[in-house]
Amino acid sequence: MPTNILRNRGIKVSAKDARSVPKSSATRQVDIKLGKVAIAATLLDTPTADRIWAALPLHSTVETWGAALHFEVPVESGRGPGAVIKAQRGHLYFWSDEDRVIVAFGATPLSRPGEMRLPVPCNAWAVTEDDLAPLSTIRPGTKVSVSRR
Repeated sequence: MPTNILRNRGIKVSAKDARSVPKSSATRQVDIKLGKVAIAATLLDTPTADRIWAALPLHSTVETWGAALHFEVPVESGRGPGAVIKAQRGHLYFWSDEDRVIVAFGATPLSRPGEMRLPVPCNAWAVTEDDLAPLSTIRPGTKVSVSRR
């Protein structure tokens, strides 16, 4: 079971909090650092992305699940109408049932041949063009941070 330091601090970003942050006309980008691996991502125009943006910077620890990484964040966002169970390479997802970010870069324990299956339908919130292959070197417990670029 994961250590949930963030939830114990009682800090959560809700829909009301995210609405109070004005949107910029500029592209919103984040840097995600997982140990010695870093990826850059561009946020999508979704309510989940707005909530994550409002909560930045974020700090957590990574857990692995097949060829996917996930980590807890202090953000609440319901499952959106566009939630998917089959991940697309380069997309970052939010698992609303568990308040976790998921980055799939290959087959998970639930995957069928040729797909990357998430544990439940998840909201896409960002996309990256960076090579995700180095994520396979990340081990459970690795510190992760997400910050504005």
